Order: sequence, then C-alpha cells, then structure tokens
Amino acid sequence: MKADGHSETSDPMHTFYVGGLVEHKFGDKFGIQGEVLYSPLGGKVDETGAFEGDFEGNARVKAKTTFGTLLIPVSAKYFITENLAVSAGASFGIILTAKAKYEVTGGAQIPEEMATEFGIGDKVDVKDQTNTLNIAPFVGAEYSLENGLFFDARYNYGVSNLAKHADGDGKLTNSFLQVGVGFKFGGN
Repeated sequence: MKADGHSETSDPMHTFYVGGLVEHKFGDKFGIQGEVLYSPLGGKVDETGAFEGDFEGNARVKAKTTFGTLLIPVSAKYFITENLAVSAGASFGIILTAKAKYEVTGGAQIPEEMATEFGIGDKVDVKDQTNTLNIAPFVGAEYSLENGLFFDARYNYGVSNLAKHADGDGKLTNSFLQVGVGFKFGGN
C-alpha cells in the first residue's frame, strides 16, 4: 500500500506500569537502581491520503499498536538533597506480546480478502513482525518523602528498531514518558 500526498501523525499511548526496584546508595550523593517492570507500551498512528496499489481512493487509516513489555531499567542516581535525586540509565525492554488494531474510513474500497488478511477492525497478533528487544536510554528525577513514598518521572528515548522487516529506511521506535508513585520499604 502506497500513500501519495498523505499526512501522518503518531501519538504515544497513555497506560500504566507496575513492578519493583532495588536501590543501593554509595554515601550521601550517589546510588544505583535496578528495576523490573511490566507495561503495555505502544502508540497510535493516524494517516490520511490518496492511496494507490492494493486499493485506491482517499482514506483515513488508524492503527493502534500495543507492546506488552517486560522492562529492566538500570540507572545511576545523584542525590541533590536527601529527598531529591536525578538519574540516567537505560531501560532494556523485552517485548512479550505485540498486537495491532487497524481501522480504515473514507472513500477507499478495500477488497474483502485484504480486510480479512490485515484484520481490519480486529486486534491482530504482530509479534512475528516485531523485534523482541527495545533499548531506551533515559533521564529522570525522583522526590522521596520521609515515610518511603516517592514520586518519579523519566523520559525513555527508544533507539531500537522494533520493525523486524522494515522497508527501505523505515524504522519503528518506541519512546515514552513515565510518571509514577511508589513506596520504598526500609527508608532511604
């Protein structure tokens, strides 16, 4: 399927993550942290244009892809104060599941066999088209209260190409923002 004179937008999904962490401090200023998390990461693509090839006409194609991902973030931390830290590291994501849902609207006539093949309107398994490892360097900040409650935020910049069989210069990456609330047992 080829689109000429088309426009495309891509948005991340808003979702959750859950897991645990271990932190080790080296004195008052430095520490390391390792985590194991699960999150259904992914994104949405909205493309509009005149299509040629397998079907012709003007159409709007929406795709929502969800990657069920086991995340293993490892970071170095610098404590600005006893309660405020900044961190940098990398998140190693193992994609356990990959699902996509496609919707096509507009004047384009889609042959029934093509609609069935691509699962238009249904969730389809795209794991065999997706690479398993998603490496994402990140930077973040954390604020901890004396009772063990903490708030953190980090931006993960996806560098791995998740498309197993990308055409030409095609590349699929997954960058994401995490904002969380947690509890540390045993204090700082």
